[in-house]
Amino acid sequence: MSTLLQPGTSAPAPGASAENKDPLAGMTLLTAEGQQPRAKQAVEITKNALKRIRVAMAKEGVSPDQGGLRLGVQGGGCSGLSYNIRFDTQPRERDRTFIFGAGIETPNDPSGAKPVRVFVDPKSFLYLAGMVLDFEETLMRQGFNFINPNSTKSCGCGSSFSA
Repeated sequence: MSTLLQPGTSAPAPGASAENKDPLAGMTLLTAEGQQPRAKQAVEITKNALKRIRVAMAKEGVSPDQGGLRLGVQGGGCSGLSYNIRFDTQPRERDRTFIFGAGIETPNDPSGAKPVRVFVDPKSFLYLAGMVLDFEETLMRQGFNFINPNSTKSCGCGSSFSA
């Protein structure tokens, strides 16, 4: 099998595969207020996720001023742990709260570019620190996608992993 190359490019190194591709390539990452980009002790979201969170919060009647999206991890699933995502009316006492998107407009934004809050409980944060939440919309799949550097193995459903 031969490989066609564009002028000015070189062939990939022997043994190199598409698996080495950056999973965040082409995404617009949003860093939480007060956090450094790609911080190991934070979570990030993409602009696609921000758009979908705002639309879903408006649909569910969750106020962006008080409520937010809760990310969590629970035991179970094909690989031992599974992701949990839902809306909550307010953070809990020990939650880490991340604020995203203040002043960033997204298409069909019902919030008027208000920030969204993401809540993570302390136990879940052990597994979610450094992850990126994306929203994927293709012909084959639509839903939130967890890009988690702590995951050592995941199953085909995409909502179960082990760390």
